[in-house]
Amino acid sequence: MTYDCIIVGGGIAGLQAAIQLGRYEYKVLVIDSGDGRSTLCRNYHNILGYPDGVSGEYLRDIGKKQAEGLGIQFLLEKAEEVTQKDEKFEVKVHSGESYSGKRLLIATGVMDRIPEIPELYPCLGISIYVCPDCDGFEVKNQKTIVLGSGEVGANMATTLTSWTKDIHYINHEQAPVSQEKLDELKQKQIFYYEQPIQEVKEVDGKLQEITLKDGTKIHVNHGFIAFGNNEVKSSLAKQLGVELLENKHILVDPRSKMTNIKNVWAAGDVVAHSEQVTIALGDGMQAAIFIHKSLKS
Repeated sequence: MTYDCIIVGGGIAGLQAAIQLGRYEYKVLVIDSGDGRSTLCRNYHNILGYPDGVSGEYLRDIGKKQAEGLGIQFLLEKAEEVTQKDEKFEVKVHSGESYSGKRLLIATGVMDRIPEIPELYPCLGISIYVCPDCDGFEVKNQKTIVLGSGEVGANMATTLTSWTKDIHYINHEQAPVSQEKLDELKQKQIFYYEQPIQEVKEVDGKLQEITLKDGTKIHVNHGFIAFGNNEVKSSLAKQLGVELLENKHILVDPRSKMTNIKNVWAAGDVVAHSEQVTIALGDGMQAAIFIHKSLKS
């Protein structure tokens, strides 16, 4: 069987595209590994219609149900290889099975680099955040900790001064920070700690306390993670010769969301943009519209 379109990635962008393609009554397969960025966030706060926030899990669940109601098929698998032959795309998954599609949408996203501290994960989107554009407002006038690495964490700390002046930056990996940036931290009265985190305490996703290696305890209820070198999941695109930026994000046509390879689209955080849920929704919709146009031409 050859699908009209295969979507790799069942996150926010992939689901929105699947719903729209389902409304066009195409045969679509969504291949999703089930471990994307949106599976981790307990609460997105800056989305129209959800003033109290909404979790990535909820959006994924209702999106999948809506898509399935339109006949979209889902496969819980990891796509590992993609090839193009006779104007079709063959996607091979971890089990060894392959699936054929006339069009391909890559919506594989980005994964944040988070240290292996289990207590951080229940807090994501509730009391610990990764994006100041999304959640800087959540720490307004609140004591806030930045858990990060080197210059990346220092930049996050200085950025957050738009919302709060009580900021503590823990350089967990003790990566280098330029003297210029150290001077800026001091000038902005940001507390700086260059040592690893020993322990994190949380209750029901609410951050309580950070203990450093030397025993220093910081009582705090809000934090940001900023370690840099996030994984941009564009390896499948690279296999097809899709044009990537130096940081591995995919370049697309601003209007159609098609890549430089004919009949290959990309949407969501894997594309070069501001990595917002609302943008991912728009990406998925726009890509679906132009996939439809291409199939009807």
